[in-house]
Amino acid sequence: MKNVVAFFDIDGTIFRNSLMIEHFKKLIKYEVIDPALWYGQIKDVYKVWYSRFGEYEEYLELLAKVYLEELKGVNKMQIDFIASQVINVEGDMVYKYSRDQIQWHLNQGHKVIFISGSPDFLVEKMAQKYNATDFRGTQYIVDENNQFTGELVRMWDSVSKQEALDELIDKYQVDLGNSYAYGDTTGDFSMLKMVGNPVAINPNKPLLLEIKADDYLSEKAKIIIERKDVIYTLDSKVDIL
Repeated sequence: MKNVVAFFDIDGTIFRNSLMIEHFKKLIKYEVIDPALWYGQIKDVYKVWYSRFGEYEEYLELLAKVYLEELKGVNKMQIDFIASQVINVEGDMVYKYSRDQIQWHLNQGHKVIFISGSPDFLVEKMAQKYNATDFRGTQYIVDENNQFTGELVRMWDSVSKQEALDELIDKYQVDLGNSYAYGDTTGDFSMLKMVGNPVAINPNKPLLLEIKADDYLSEKAKIIIERKDVIYTLDSKVDIL
């Protein structure tokens, strides 16, 4: 029997920030990461992005590099505890449209799968909070002592997500023509293109350009913009400034 599945990216699609960034802040609070690293390496890049002069990806990549290095040698139990605090405190900071769609899919009996570039221990807890059927995230490898090695198996690019999707499609016998996918960046492009009901939520400019240039997505994709308390549906032919 084929199953209808809703595939959701998390950061920027469900969650209104990055789970990793929120975890990074909590790691500073709990003194796992030295605050000096923020002020010495990251703050200036953050300010350039926050002022809309720089790129979000540049800020996120720098923070991710420091994050990975600082987790090396830390016990996973400690990180899991702090990850739980992130979800408990910030887990409701989601887009209303996405939250409503997740519930709608569950009510329809659809499988709901979260697939994200965020660390797997954060994605797992977010999936539990929203009753997702399954999840995939970037794997942060631990050694025999349950300490992070500084190695990972990434899940933030289109190729890596496609590999995970192929495995999930086989596992759940997915009816792709009637299934759904929700994403916001080019890392979600292949996921959007493979289903009958693709939805771009607050897409960044590169994804919007790819949607406009693709024959299938330019006709099929629904584009959702949520700002303040208003949800807009845009045509894929919308002008991009």
